Amino acid sequence: MFKRPLVIAIAAAMVSTAHAQPVETKPSGPRTAATGSAVAAPTAASTYRINAGDELEIYVWGEERLQRKVKVLPDGTIAFPLVGQVVVQGYLPSEVEALITTGLSAQYVGAVPQVTVSVVVPSGMQFSVMGRVKSPGTFSPGRYVNVLEALSLAGGPGEFANLDNVLIIRKSGNQLRTFNARLASLFKVGTDARDVAGGNILQIETGDTVIVR
Repeated sequence: MFKRPLVIAIAAAMVSTAHAQPVETKPSGPRTAATGSAVAAPTAASTYRINAGDELEIYVWGEERLQRKVKVLPDGTIAFPLVGQVVVQGYLPSEVEALITTGLSAQYVGAVPQVTVSVVVPSGMQFSVMGRVKSPGTFSPGRYVNVLEALSLAGGPGEFANLDNVLIIRKSGNQLRTFNARLASLFKVGTDARDVAGGNILQIETGDTVIVR
């Protein structure tokens, strides 16, 4: 019943959208907009916070020996030459760049070369979809997804799903925040760019729970 509009909507959405002691500072809270239906979808990949299981690529300019890919250990750390163990879970890539730069500062007389950290495979990203969907469960897509793609992974909405009130529950420190997505118009024939823009197609973050009522 929903198959053809679902494909159209997903396509439109995708177009628009050394053993030193562990180095650790207090990570800032997730950068999200205000709660409610007016929330804008996060779009930049740089807002992704690193999770255990993610694969990172770290590059120190001009230092080929320090270029490598590492996997974040279950305890949320990585090992990096000349720095040691670094706590990275919950941090932005830019924050990890700063941690590694600080750790390398003792090795250089002048300024430390530019450090670049990229999330190559966000395999630590997990979220759940439940309620009126065909295949509810917990998913680890290994890539960034939005709420529409999350529904697709869960087999699509059920027959009586209320797609104008899809609830997303997100952990923010010790608190829970809620967001609403309005997706019903995207499942109708004749979907256009205005429907996509008004659908509030949020990017899913690790630990999110999507509830279709």
